[in-house]
Amino acid sequence: MKNVTHIALSPFPHPNPDEATSHSTKASKNDAQVAGYLPEGRAQRGGRSRTNESLREFQNTEPVIAIGNLHSRFGQNVVHDNISLSVAPGEIFALAGGSGCGKSTLLRTILLLQKPVSGSIRVFGREVLGLNDEQALPLRRRFGVMFERGALFGSLTVAENVGMVLREHTRLGKALIAEVAALKIALTGLPPDAGAKYPSELSGGMRKRAALARAIALDPELLFLDEPTAGLDPLSAAGIDELILSLRNALGLTIMLVTHDLDLLWRVADRVAVLGEGHILGVGSMAELSKMEHPIIRNYFYGPRGRAASEQAWKKR
Repeated sequence: MKNVTHIALSPFPHPNPDEATSHSTKASKNDAQVAGYLPEGRAQRGGRSRTNESLREFQNTEPVIAIGNLHSRFGQNVVHDNISLSVAPGEIFALAGGSGCGKSTLLRTILLLQKPVSGSIRVFGREVLGLNDEQALPLRRRFGVMFERGALFGSLTVAENVGMVLREHTRLGKALIAEVAALKIALTGLPPDAGAKYPSELSGGMRKRAALARAIALDPELLFLDEPTAGLDPLSAAGIDELILSLRNALGLTIMLVTHDLDLLWRVADRVAVLGEGHILGVGSMAELSKMEHPIIRNYFYGPRGRAASEQAWKKR
């Protein structure tokens, strides 16, 4: 296993699962692309969300993602009005805010699925806006993506969904593909027999884990998660919280996620950017954001659900 060489190109899952299940297993050019490559010897890190001191240390390094003066709109509707932010290596960085504030749009813009009007997005130190597909491949080789609904191919088993990425984009033989797929499935906490099941035979939490297994199939350095706990019961959502932390610590990932889940934000995120009114209203740890006086942030964090999530988070510290 140590001598495996990756041909690191893999397809993004299709964001619409109904469309995804009707696609052939070979991704078309219109299916966005994602890939991963894990440099040998990448350090593993332990611990939960980072302390303020360790975050400052990471923030003094070159950011994995740097967004500057980004402006995007749909027709006359301004979504992002000259926003700027950065994500440090090894950080779990979350985008939060009310529905329609532009969280998922920002994620899709970083992934080159949507074009902004103006601005800059640098990923791993390289400007990505304006790149064509061929030019973007070296960066896409380092991404992993899980869309909100998982976008698993319904006609394939879990093992086949994970193995498809390896089969299409590496030189590995069938036996080794099966072995690597089983490893990725195990890393996400699924039982061994889950690999033989179809997505329709899985619970919501298991489908999320299967989608994560596919997202890490080619060992990405940077993982994007769109609403990873949406639609899950509290127990399943808590399991995904722990899985995100364990994957970051075990694989050395930098993670950007979009979520409405306040429990997830308190338990997992190192820093959170709150979007609203076309701007970034605040960036910081959840403890820092909960002290800010902006009315949208106050309403977001001090409604009944926000207070409950905060109280539970402090009880577990």
